[in-house]
Amino acid sequence: MTRQGPDGATERPLSALPSPASRLVAFAAICLAGLAGGLIGSSLVELQCDGDCGLPRGIGILGGAVVAAGGMSIVAVLVLRALGEWREITDRGSG
Repeated sequence: MTRQGPDGATERPLSALPSPASRLVAFAAICLAGLAGGLIGSSLVELQCDGDCGLPRGIGILGGAVVAAGGMSIVAVLVLRALGEWREITDRGSG
């Protein structure tokens, strides 16, 4: 769906998608948070476990990575929505 401006010219189409650069930054932040969560989970198990700790360490890595990446994905979605609303408000104000 395209909009027509006051002079009759068509403007850019309406889209709820954030820019590709914003999506790429959000994806990189989620991956980085997952890596950090995995490292934290691994170190927590390493501090508490003696002997053969392969399975507990793997569970700690997986759990930490999933929790951290999940939390960061929520933050990323909220930031991308805020950017979209900000762009809409500035477009409305300049039009």
